[in-house]
Amino acid sequence: MNELWTSLARVRADVVFAVGLVLAILVTLHVLLRKREVASAAGWIGFAWFAPIFGSVSYFLFGVNRVQRRARRLRPSDRRGGHAAWPSPTEDDHLDPLDRGIGRITGRAVVPGNAVQIYRDGDEAYPAMLAAIEAAKQSVGLSSYIFHDDAWGGRFIDALAAAQGRGVAVRVLIDGIGGGWLRSPAYHRLRRRGVPAARFLHSLLPWRMPFLNLRSHKKILVLDGSVGFTGGMNISDANVKATHPRAPVQDTHFRIEGPVVGQLTEAFAQDWAFATDEDLDGEAWFPDVAPRGAAPARVIDSGPDEDLEKIEFALLQAVACARESIAVMTPYFLPDERLTTALALASMRGVAVDVVIPETSDHVFVDWATRANIGPMLKDGVRIWRCPPPFRHSKVTVVDGEWCLVGSCNWDIRSFRLNFELCLEIYDRSLADALAAQMQGSRGPALTQAELDARTVPARLRDAGVRLMLPYL
Repeated sequence: MNELWTSLARVRADVVFAVGLVLAILVTLHVLLRKREVASAAGWIGFAWFAPIFGSVSYFLFGVNRVQRRARRLRPSDRRGGHAAWPSPTEDDHLDPLDRGIGRITGRAVVPGNAVQIYRDGDEAYPAMLAAIEAAKQSVGLSSYIFHDDAWGGRFIDALAAAQGRGVAVRVLIDGIGGGWLRSPAYHRLRRRGVPAARFLHSLLPWRMPFLNLRSHKKILVLDGSVGFTGGMNISDANVKATHPRAPVQDTHFRIEGPVVGQLTEAFAQDWAFATDEDLDGEAWFPDVAPRGAAPARVIDSGPDEDLEKIEFALLQAVACARESIAVMTPYFLPDERLTTALALASMRGVAVDVVIPETSDHVFVDWATRANIGPMLKDGVRIWRCPPPFRHSKVTVVDGEWCLVGSCNWDIRSFRLNFELCLEIYDRSLADALAAQMQGSRGPALTQAELDARTVPARLRDAGVRLMLPYL
C-alpha cells in the first residue's frame, strides 16, 4: 500500500511539474508578444517561472488586457465634434507644438467658443448639477466612479428618476468597483426607479475579472449635448462640507458650455456602448451647439485599450513645451520615470515646477511610496508642497499660465495605464490664473530632502518596498 501511495505521489508531482512547465512557457510567450514594458514583462515572466501555477493563473487573471479587442470593436472610428480647423489656441505660439502634438495623440481638434466655470467642493457643484438635470429637456448622461446612496446621492437619484419620468433619455454608468462591487446600492435603486443604469466592467466570475484593475474613473455629466460637468468629484456626502463628514474630501469640478461638450458626450456615449452595446446618437445627444465663450478646449480620454497612455503622453508634451512654470495639484503623485525625468529636466532648464499633494492622503501606502519616488526630483529643484487637511482630491495642471488640464486623472501609473480616465485641456489665461491661485492658497509646508534623509532605515526600506507596487497603487 505504501508503495502505491508513493507511486501516486510521484505521478502527481510529475503532472504538476509538467502543467507548471507548460503554463510558464505559455505565459513567457504571451508576455514576450504582448507586454511593451521591460520591467513588467520581466516581472511576470519571473513570477511564472518562480511559481508556475500560481504565477501563471495570476497573470491570466490580472495581467492580460481583455478589454482592448472589445473596445476597438465598439468605439467608433469617427470623432464627433472637434473637426473644425483652429489656427492657434494660444496667444503665444510657443504652445502651438503642444496643440499639434495632442491633436495627433487624441485624433481630436481643439474646439473654440467654450465657457468654463469652477466649482469648489460638492457644496457648490452638486446644487448646480442637480439644477442642470432638472432643466434637461432631451438627454442626461452621467458617469461616476463612486456613487453613494446617501443624502446627496439620493438627491441625484431622485433628480435622474424625475428626468426619466418626464420623457428625458437618461443613462447612468457607475464603475463596477468604485460604485460597490457586491452591493452597489445606488445602482440598484436607480434600476428600481426605472432609470437605465449599468455597471462598468463588473462581474463576479473569475474568468471575467478585468474589473479588479481596470476601472472607469471618469466623472462626466452631459445634458442635452450642450452643457457638461467634469472634474475630480464623485457623488458622495463626503464632498459636502455642510454635512460635516467624518472624512471630508475637498475637490474641484467644472461646468462647460459650448461646442466641446460634444466631445464630452462622445466620450460618455463610447463608454455606455462599451458597457451595454447600446449606441447613443441623434439630436438628443449630439445637437449643433453655438459658441458660449472664448476658451478653446479639447477632451483627452484614455484607458487600457487603444487610448492607452494618451493623458500621460499629453502631459509629457506639456512639460516639454513649458518655458516658465508648471503647477500641479494631485491627490496621488506616483508618476513613472518618464514623467519624473521630464519634470526634473524642466526644472533644470529654469522652469518653476511646483507640485501640491495632500499632507496625508486617504491611502497610506501611496504616501509611503511617494516619499521613495520623489527624491531625484527634489534634488533637481522640483518643489513639492503639502496641502494641510482635509484631504484634497483635485486634479489640476497649469503650464505657463495658459494651458490647463482638469479632470479625473491622477499623476500615477494606475490612472495613466490601468484606469479609463477623462481630462479636458483648456487654453485660457483667466482660468489658469484662478487655478494657480487655488493651488497657491492650498500650499502648506514644502517637503524637503532633509526630511527624506531623516527617515529611519526601516522607514526607508518600507517606502522603497511599497514603491515596487507602484503600478497597482
